[in-house]
Parts: sequence; C-alpha cells; structure tokens
Amino acid sequence: MSLILSRSEPKVFCIGRNKTGTTSLSKALEDLGYIVGNQAKAELLIQEYAKREFGPIINYCKKAQAFQDVPFSLPYLYIVLDNAFPDSKFILSIRKNEDEWYQSVITFHKNRYGINRRPQKGDLLSYPYRYTGFIWEVNRIVYGTPENDPYNERIIKDHYLRHNEDVINYFKFRDNLHITNLSERGSYQKFCQFLGRKPVYDDFPWLKKTSEIHK
Repeated sequence: MSLILSRSEPKVFCIGRNKTGTTSLSKALEDLGYIVGNQAKAELLIQEYAKREFGPIINYCKKAQAFQDVPFSLPYLYIVLDNAFPDSKFILSIRKNEDEWYQSVITFHKNRYGINRRPQKGDLLSYPYRYTGFIWEVNRIVYGTPENDPYNERIIKDHYLRHNEDVINYFKFRDNLHITNLSERGSYQKFCQFLGRKPVYDDFPWLKKTSEIHK
C-alpha cells in the first residue's frame, strides 16, 4: 500500500554511509509514499560535490522528496542540505560497530568484482558501474586512500566513525535527526514514528543483502 504525499512535505535525507541499509531505507520510504530521488543521477553529482559546487545538488533535490547514498551520505553535505531545505528530516543509519561495517563493505565489493581478495586499484578502474572508472573516482574523492591500498582498513574505518560523530554533533541540540540500526528489533517502527507515518509492514525490507546484512 502506497500513500501519496504532498511535494511540500519536509524532505528526508538518508545520510548514513553505504552498507548501513541505505537501499532498504529507500524501499521503505517509497512504500510510505515518498518520491525517492533517482540514485543513478544523484551519484553522477559526485564531481560537483568534490568541487563544492552545491547548486546542481540542491537543484536535483527539488525534484523529489527523499534521498539516500552518494552524494547525500558524504561528509558535511548534510549541513548544506539543512540550510537549503529548512525543516528537513535526516536519518543516520549505522552498524553495530566499524568492524562489522568495514567487513560488509569489503564483502560486498569482493562479490561485485568477482574476486576473493581485497579489491585493488585495477578492479575499481575497470568495473563498468555508471561509467568505467567511476568507482575509482569515488574512492579518490571520498577516502583518498593510498593508490596501492584503496581499501586501507584504518583510513576507511576512521572515515566512517568520523562521519557518524560529526553528524551526531551537528544535530546534538536538534530534533530532526533519527539514528537507526536497521538490524535492531523495532527499528522500523521507530523510523515510521520519526517520520510521522503509519507502518505498512512489520520490519524493514531486506534488499541487496550481504550475508545477513542490509545494504
């Protein structure tokens, strides 16, 4: 069952990193009646994000009501969006800890590239997602890890922890941030309560599952 929401409804930005349930959040928002932004088009705004040219991202956000993954999950963009779209709601999806999150990222990408080792530069450069070389560009912009170790464990885990901490500190005295671990019991009901919506099912839909984990 899908509800029809007015375009004047507050926008919803899912700002948790990938592999924290972002695809499941997108499906849950769609089933609550939100118009979710086209992820393929949004991801191609990564270069604008890198150059801090936020105008195209803001214009893109005028065409939908809810958004997730790149570039919305990247550092500090939530500050721009908070100012551009007052009264918006923000959802920070997290994992139990940084170790679980990192392992999920590695497993997902190993499966994507069809390899049984930690991905290397050549894997990212040659994979035809969006366009060939796109994933490598994202890795450079987001993490800036050594070229010979693009999935450097310490750097990537620190990035995840710092992002979550910065988000929490920014919204510390606000009531428009919801922090959720989709694997916890009752997380879907709390999600709906935050949005002021009636649940349409009992739990989050599990999409793009890695082992036992939401994307």
